[in-house]
Amino acid sequence: MSAWSVRHDAIRTFQDRREAGRVLAQRLSSYRDDPDVLVLGLARGGVPVAWEVAAHLRAPLDVFLVRKLGVPQWQELAMGAVASGGGVVLNEKLMDRLGISDDDMAETLRRETIELERREQAYRGDREPLQVAGRTVILVDDGIATGASMMAAVRAVRGARRVVVAVPVGPPGVCRELAAEADDVVCASMPQDFEAVGQAFADFHQVSDDEVRELLATPTTDPVR
Repeated sequence: MSAWSVRHDAIRTFQDRREAGRVLAQRLSSYRDDPDVLVLGLARGGVPVAWEVAAHLRAPLDVFLVRKLGVPQWQELAMGAVASGGGVVLNEKLMDRLGISDDDMAETLRRETIELERREQAYRGDREPLQVAGRTVILVDDGIATGASMMAAVRAVRGARRVVVAVPVGPPGVCRELAAEADDVVCASMPQDFEAVGQAFADFHQVSDDEVRELLATPTTDPVR
């Protein structure tokens, strides 16, 4: 897909994630009432945004988890990401530069996969994840920085008929990179001086597990909406 297909609006600040979701929802109105559409919110911060999108589109919502693969001894630095369904993205240049061995990567991937599965159970309980095969999947997060997490998510839903990325904010270059992998990309704001996702929000509190569970339990497909 051409990078120039990225859809975006003027740079703006959102009051909170819920407002950002409503803004994204308007940009995605062409998908409304499509029975094949499924909205997946990347946990945790993407779920409040995704709920608003799903409610506007009258589409089902599910949670989608991505775990950062942190560099050993420096966990804040990501050498990749792993997503629900097994999608993995690695920064091989960084790994080579830091001399990270295959064994170190394998152990990090094993550990983060266990945590990913634990969190899925915590959010979803015994309910099976909604199936993506043959559907239009809209992947929603509260923003992108390096793009590794969203790229892992895109690659993890390859069974989908169409993959859409929707975020309130992200750097222009990363949004264009995602456009090469996804079928549609909506970045509501792409500031040239991007520093962090939180700069686009007045309220950027940490989303709790309880908030995620509450939103997942709140219907998005009410016909009167």
